[in-house]
Amino acid sequence: MTPLPKRRHSTGRRDRRRAHDALTAPHLIVCSHCGEAQLPHRVCGKCGHYNKREIIAKSK
Repeated sequence: MTPLPKRRHSTGRRDRRRAHDALTAPHLIVCSHCGEAQLPHRVCGKCGHYNKREIIAKSK
C-alpha cells in the first residue's frame, strides 16, 4: 500500500506552495534597426541585426 497523509493540508499551506507557480510574460526589447519586438541579447529574427551591427545577412 502507498502511504497516505494523516491530516489534510490547509488552504494557506497549499497556496504558499503554489506561490511560485505563476507564469510570467517574457521580457521583450525593441530592435534598434527594424523596431521588431525580440528577446534581449539575441540576434533579431526579422532583420539579422544585433547591437547595431548586421550579424546575419537577410535577403529582402
